[in-house]
Amino acid sequence: MAGFAVAPAPTPSGAVLGIDEAGRGSLVGPLVVGGFLTDSDRIPELRRAGVRDSKLLSPGRREEIFQELSDLGSRLVVHLPARSVDRAVAHGGLNDLELSAFAELVRRSRPAFAFADACDPVAERFGRRLAAASGTGCVVHARHKADRDLPIVAAASIVAKVHRDRALARLRHRLGSELGSGYPSDVRTVAFVRSTLADGSAPPSWLRASWSTTERLMEARSARPLEAFGP
Repeated sequence: MAGFAVAPAPTPSGAVLGIDEAGRGSLVGPLVVGGFLTDSDRIPELRRAGVRDSKLLSPGRREEIFQELSDLGSRLVVHLPARSVDRAVAHGGLNDLELSAFAELVRRSRPAFAFADACDPVAERFGRRLAAASGTGCVVHARHKADRDLPIVAAASIVAKVHRDRALARLRHRLGSELGSGYPSDVRTVAFVRSTLADGSAPPSWLRASWSTTERLMEARSARPLEAFGP
């Protein structure tokens, strides 16, 4: 039966997997779940390689460390496209979607221990569910800010973020640099999405239609001014 460990994190022995995501809050593009698998004896090497929470690294430095990780273990990734995110949100199951991707990486790599950055407000509950969903018998430890505190999860965060950055770069190459960062806090992204939706067409596949920002923009385009109805 799958095990679950609560804080403090156990000292692992054998194959260890870290799991994290990137792009959960983005308005466009995929939600990317990244994993990094290595032997517990090699975890100190991650620190020496400069591994840390991907948010604290420049894009260039993330790419450099991402390449170095191939010599230290195995990089794994699951891409969840915008349409999959929308379907999950429609049923209130975004956490479930993410959980299923985390579990897929556990099943794919079959580690002795898995350490995950919890997306559930109750980290212990997320860990119990992940252990059950993976069905591999590995010990799962989930916590908040694991990408900040645990090198193995920080490595996974780099894997997820680099794949997410590359996915957005491909979108910008196809759609134009005006797409911006993809996040609703970016005025360039919002302006680009507003322009894309202005002709009344359905949201494109790269756009998360279930996001409140998209819904507001779609409502705004359908609101006709009084002048449109004539005198």
